[in-house]
Amino acid sequence: MAQGSIPSYALYGEEQAGIASGFAHIETIAARSSLHDWEIRPHRHADFVQLLLVHTGQVRITFDGAEQALDGPVAVIAPAGVVHGFRFAADVVGHVVTLGADFLARAPAAADPLHRALTQGQAAPLAAEPARRAAWLAAEMLALQADRTTADPLLLALAETLARCVAQAAPAAGPAPDTRLDRFRQLVEVHFRSHRNLAFYASALGTTPRTLSRLTAARLGCSPMDVVHRRLAREAHRLLRYTNATAAQVSAELGFEDPSYFSRFYLRLTGRRPAQDRAGAA
Repeated sequence: MAQGSIPSYALYGEEQAGIASGFAHIETIAARSSLHDWEIRPHRHADFVQLLLVHTGQVRITFDGAEQALDGPVAVIAPAGVVHGFRFAADVVGHVVTLGADFLARAPAAADPLHRALTQGQAAPLAAEPARRAAWLAAEMLALQADRTTADPLLLALAETLARCVAQAAPAAGPAPDTRLDRFRQLVEVHFRSHRNLAFYASALGTTPRTLSRLTAARLGCSPMDVVHRRLAREAHRLLRYTNATAAQVSAELGFEDPSYFSRFYLRLTGRRPAQDRAGAA
């Protein structure tokens, strides 16, 4: 699907390439956005997490099709794979931090606020004190980057401190997820295109289908296969909304053998037909 693929970058506008572990990069919002009329069009980072800090000014955020406008100070974290875009006011002041996906290893516990922020994302205003601290840390990172390599331990330590500062300052995201639930979500990310059944996921987790069903019902209010189907529908929505791919092409991309079944599946999950969500649809 070369012609219809969602743009995927390391840094916006730059071709994705193999990146060594420990990648970290920071720049001002103006450095790149001013070159694009202050608009960063919807895209995603397959192997990177991005942290946007708006110190002052307004930003209009797009997250998987949902939009909201926020005034700084605000922090946005876009996990790997999430389609996101930004439209900035011309007087905006802030920074953009891009981190390799291996940065998640710095927060291995599912209960860690940083883990939740890096895997689930966030877009939240910052109170005065964490906003001041975040701005100082970003400025230190920018100054340090000028003289260091991207794998520099001090640069990464500052990046972790900055990410933790904004993640802990965000509104609570509810109870910490069960470790098994987190592992299940990771399996879904890897296998959702393969249309695996419940027994496969339960076996991969070392549990029974019944236990896995009880877990998702208790924590998410749905069945395990509902989680898989919602992930499929979300990816379908991304491809339809942000590419010029036809419904049949999206169906094939996501492992459906019958485009008609895909259309019914999408309607059942979203309440809309694929044609209604295609890019450019009225």
